[in-house]
This record gives sequence, C-alpha cells and structure tokens, in this order.
Amino acid sequence: MPDRGFCCGGSPLGSPVDFGVEMARVRTGMEGIFRSREKARYVRAETTGDLENVPTDKLQMKPSGHVLPYVGVACLGAILFGYHLAVVNGALEYLARDLGIAKNTVLQGWVVSTTLAGATVGSFTGGALADKLGRTRTFQLDAIPLVIGAFLSAIAQDVRTMIIGRLLAGVGIGISSAIVPLYISEISPTETRGALGSVNQLFICIGILVALVAGLPLAGNPIWWRTMFAVAIFPAVLMALGMAVCPESPRWLFQQGKLSQAETAMKKLYGKEKVAEVMHGLRAGGEGSTEPDAGWFDLFSKRYRKVVSVGAALFLFQQFAGINAVVYYSTAVFRSAGISSDVAASALVGASNVFGTIIASSLMDKRGRKSLLITSFTGMAASMSLLSLCFASKSLAPYSGTLAVLGTVLYVLSFSLGAGPVPALLLPEIFASRIRAKAVALSLGMHWVSNFVIGLCFLSVVNRFGIGRVYLGFATVCVLAALYIAGNVVETKGRSLEEIERALSSTAD
Repeated sequence: MPDRGFCCGGSPLGSPVDFGVEMARVRTGMEGIFRSREKARYVRAETTGDLENVPTDKLQMKPSGHVLPYVGVACLGAILFGYHLAVVNGALEYLARDLGIAKNTVLQGWVVSTTLAGATVGSFTGGALADKLGRTRTFQLDAIPLVIGAFLSAIAQDVRTMIIGRLLAGVGIGISSAIVPLYISEISPTETRGALGSVNQLFICIGILVALVAGLPLAGNPIWWRTMFAVAIFPAVLMALGMAVCPESPRWLFQQGKLSQAETAMKKLYGKEKVAEVMHGLRAGGEGSTEPDAGWFDLFSKRYRKVVSVGAALFLFQQFAGINAVVYYSTAVFRSAGISSDVAASALVGASNVFGTIIASSLMDKRGRKSLLITSFTGMAASMSLLSLCFASKSLAPYSGTLAVLGTVLYVLSFSLGAGPVPALLLPEIFASRIRAKAVALSLGMHWVSNFVIGLCFLSVVNRFGIGRVYLGFATVCVLAALYIAGNVVETKGRSLEEIERALSSTAD
C-alpha cells in the first residue's frame, strides 16, 4: 500500500505530492493580521430585521497587540491538527514494517483512517466541554488525548496499540478543530476578527510542514518514525501550560454570569479602558441573559434550526465540491502536461494558493465573507467544468494537458479565496452565544463525516461513472453552493458577535 496522508480537511490522499498540494492549500494570511489601524471607526445606525442592512451601532475596538499571544497559544492546537494528520504520510511504510503489517493493506488503512473516526467523536465532545467547562479548560483537557495518543503511537509494539494511539490523537484534533476557531473568534476585536480567524489555517499548514520535515531522517534511520510521533507530545504540553495563563473567553464568562471574571479577562485582552465598551456590547447583545446553555436537541428547534443548517451546509458544500478529487488527481494531471516533477507541480499549485490566500486575507474584512464565498464557488464551478471537458472531449485532446493544468490551478485559486478559509471563520460569528460551541461542533462533525464518506466512496464512483462525469457533478455542486449562499448566508464583516446575534434573533422571531 502506498504512503497515505491527509489533507487539512481530513481525507486520505495518495502520494507525497498530494501532501505538498494540501500543505499549500492551507491558508497563509499572516500579513493581514499585523496591519495596524490608526483610527477606531464610529458607525451608528439602527438595527433592522435584515442582517445585511444592519450597520454596526457601537465603537469598534482598535486591534490590540495583547490578543496575539493568546491567539498563538490557541493555534498550538491547529499545529497539532496538521501534524497528527500528516505525520503518518512518511512514517507509514516504516511503522508497517516494524509492526509486521507491511503486506496487510487493510490494517495500514486502519492506522491511517482511525484518526478520522476519533476526530468525529472529538469535534462533538469539544463543543459540549467548551460550554460546560469553558474554552481554556477545554484546551487543557484536550492535551490529555493528544499526549497519550502520541505516546502510545511512539512506543507501539503491535498494530492494536498503534490504532488506539491514532484514535486518541484523532479525538484530540477533533476537539481542537472545534475549539480553536471558537476561542479565536470570541477574543478577537471586531475589525480584525476575519484576519485573526485565518491564522488557524496558517498554523495547520505549519503543522503539516513540520510533519513532512520531521520525516526527512527516515531514509537513514528506519526507527525514526517513533521519534516523529513522540515529538507531538511537546506542543500539547505547551498548549496546556499556556492556557493556564490565557484569559477565558469574556463572552462565555458573561453568559455564565461571572461578571467580575469577565471584566478581568477583558482587561487582559483589550486594556482596562475598553472594559466598559465591551461590557455594554455584551449586555446589548443579550450575552448576559439567564438562558442556560443550549442542549443538543435545542439546535434543531425552530429558533435555531435555520442558522444551524447553514453551518452544516457550508461544510458539506466545501467537501462535496471536489477539493479532494482535484488533489487526488493533481499528479496525473500535471504529468499529462509534461510536468513530471512532483516539486514543480506542488510549487505551481502552491503559488496559486498563496496568491489566493493573500487576496482573501486582504478582502476578508473589506468585501466580507459572503461575497468571497460566492466568488469562490463560482470560480470552482467554472474550473470543474473545464476539467470535466478536458477529460470528456476528444477534440480537445491535443490541448487537454495544458487545459487540465489551467483548470487545476484556477480551481485551487478559487478554493483558497473563500470555500477553504471562510466556513470555519463564519460559523462562530453567526451562531448565538448559548448554542455557539455545540453548533460549531455539529458543523465540524459534518465536515469529518463527509470527509470519511468521500474517502471511502470516491474511487468506486469514479470507476463506475468516469472522472469526467464526476467532475461535472462537482461543478453542479459548486453552482448549487453559490445559489444557496446567496439566499441563506448573512454578511458579518465589521459587526461584533453581539450585533450579529441581535439581528439574527430579530429575523428568527
């Protein structure tokens, strides 16, 4: 069985170039985060029933350098997300030999794929823990399965221990996938929330890169794979220790009625001069209401059903739009155009990804999330149609290689503009405070489940219908996604979480 890895979405991939492509796919918008804004904006208006016509009605905070260290600590979870998904790519061949499963592709598949099952469980668990215990405490508890999973994987003498270790690591990264964007969105100033939210994807990319670099000594030291798994223990411990000094989410504290603790957290995050302003926003947004945190069944009540369905739909569209298929076939596509080097293929796709990411980062807090999503899915639909035509049309055979490369690059560029970075950023913004953690967890659960289904069924579907028809189906999904977003997704740029919640509550009544 060839080495297999995972993209950042969690799907199995076929070769090292796939990881290079996926590493490039993760967003790198760091520059937008550190842009200083010299003046706070005063925008006043009355709240209307339609969120897209709701201007902000309070002073927006200046970006605070105090927030960045805490975002960095949270992103250790994102690094571990990328690392645990990627580390098996280079290590699989060597660990399979040591564990006596070199000829058993089924057990190798379990070693690779068990992490997905754990991540699905972890994404739901993370939401419940974050509501009950708080965001920082959940980070600290998340370190337990991450540390134990890495330790068991490193010392495994049989495949059963390895699978248990991979399962526990999967639970840990599933919790991280839910809690990292949630915490960042709740502590970030309004006007930089989009840029700060994109850092999560950057650190996933760093985690994948570290895992790939960690595998370089394997050729000269076959037992190095144990060290590769053991390395993941240290950032998990560092995350737990770092969260001991990180402030809890002021929004969660206020929701729990812990007003004095909320004020202390605000001072630490924004400075004491901003406390009154932030407290006013929380009260106006109803964060301090006496309503208890929502249960899982409350997510499907009439009050929240629509917004929760939007969150789940965004991740389903993201995965069923074909990103993993494009990555899976990227090597063959580039080689058909005469590009035989995996490095060259990864560099070309990576360059389009970085370019798209830079554009998305600069536009996230200007043009907004919704417009980027529509533009992204529209571009993906056009690119998929081109790819489908290349595979299906005999008249284009002389140009198929060049057109296929063009279609792949345009697709990845379009994906990086919106469909990739926006869903994880948008969801914590549109969910009300009392359902935010569980609703984010539910949506990410759909993400993991859809990844598993695609990984399980994709090749069978291609063998039955042909890659041209499958790509055409993906193009159709992209068109449907753009139409759905136009009619159902609200714009959140430049508005505090409290303003968004007020406006959505008015439309639900």
